[in-house]
This record gives sequence, C-alpha cells and structure tokens, in this order.
Amino acid sequence: MRAGDESRQAQPDCLAIEEPLEIRLAHAGPDGLRTRSVSITMRTPGHDPELAAGFLFSEGIVHSPSEISRMTATGPASNILRVELDASASVDLKRLERHFYTTSSCGVCGKASLDALSISGCSPLPDSGARFRSDMIHQLPRALRQAQLAFDKTGGLHAAALFDASGNLLSIREDVGRHNAVDKLTGAEFLAGRLPLSHSLMLVSGRASFELMQKALMAGIPVLAAMGAPSSLAVELGQEFDVTLVGFLKAESLNIYSAAWRIV
Repeated sequence: MRAGDESRQAQPDCLAIEEPLEIRLAHAGPDGLRTRSVSITMRTPGHDPELAAGFLFSEGIVHSPSEISRMTATGPASNILRVELDASASVDLKRLERHFYTTSSCGVCGKASLDALSISGCSPLPDSGARFRSDMIHQLPRALRQAQLAFDKTGGLHAAALFDASGNLLSIREDVGRHNAVDKLTGAEFLAGRLPLSHSLMLVSGRASFELMQKALMAGIPVLAAMGAPSSLAVELGQEFDVTLVGFLKAESLNIYSAAWRIV
C-alpha cells in the first residue's frame, strides 16, 4: 500500500531477501570426520560459498583456498552450507569452541579487542607503494551506486566494492548485511587466490565498523572508504595496523582517520 497525503493505492513492491545461512565446518580429526556449526548469519541468498570462505578466512580459520576441499549446500532452501576442509588443513579447534553468531546488523558479536588481532598474527600493513588520489576517491560513491543493480530494485541492500588505484571497479557484492557483503567480496578474491589485495581500495556503502576494518586488514586491503561514519574502534584499528580509513565520503569532501599518507 503506497500512501500519500490524500490517497492510498495498493501496488507490489520489491523487497530485499533476508534468510538465515548456517555454516558448518567438516574436518578430519584423530577420531574421524567432525562436523560443527561455526556461524549463523542473516544474509541475502547468493554467493554463499564466497560468504563462507570470506568469513572463515577473516576469522583465521582457513588460510589458503587449497584448505577447502568442497562446499555443499543442504537443508531447506539450501540454507546450510557444509564446508569440508582438506585433510592437510591445520585447524585450531579451540577457536571453534566459541559458537559464532552473526546478524545482518551487528557483525561478529563479542569480537575481541585489538590485542586479539595481534595474537592471531596480524601485523601492520606494509607500504605496497599504492597511492590513491583524493579527486579519484570522490568519484567512487557515484560509481558504486551505478553498479548497485539489486539496490535499484529494493533500496534495501548494502554494497562493498573493490577499486584499483585508477578508480576502476574490480568487483562488487550486495547483501542485507554490511559484513556479509564484505565477506562475499573478499571471499571471491580468496577463492581465486588473489589475496593480499595490496593495491586495492574497498568502498562500503554504510558506516565503517571494527569488523569491516578487521576484514580489510586480513585481506591486505590498504584503504577502506566508507560513505558513513567510522566507529572509534575502527579508527584505533586503522592507526594500530596502518590501514587507511576514509569516512563520510562524498563527491566534495572526505575525512581521513588513519594512514593519511596513502591519499594524495
């Protein structure tokens, strides 16, 4: 029902699909093949293997695409994705004792502090030599919006996109969840063996949270630009690990919160 000041009219509307996806991990141990649930996330169906790969990589559970033998969708509406790891994969089972629960709004709930990233082996990003012109960055929101085909129909999806230093769009993913869009984006690059993305910029359509900065760091992406506001912990992560963080990106202005030397 579309309601105006003086009229109401029944008409169809396109909605963004939001459905649960459970990621189950299967790994051969001393007592045989073990399968456990490691994540339940509310996502827009599509690119589910990329989402799972991006999530598992950003959480430090897998480190190479060769560690994933196969991924199989099962369950009602194919809402369970079983990820079978290669026998040679080394999995820290203690990491899996915590049941990951993610929603379309919160990212990874209960995420540990910056110290946990260092403990997990993260280190400041090296200078790859990539530099990004500010006048080019100002043009990216328009390029992102033009590429958001699903958003055109629903108006209810987040987007994450990769650009090169010249502003060329390399890849884009959309999802009801900001972190899911990023996992799909980085998961595709992970499965293709293109990580680290040391000469790329990632643009997200919403705000920049700690979780999104963590995913950029894990993928080796030197610049994360957001059209919305950054969180305080996202800024701290950028400063600690030399990830360039851009917020409030518009056609005429932007704020740089960390590693400003990459923006020229």
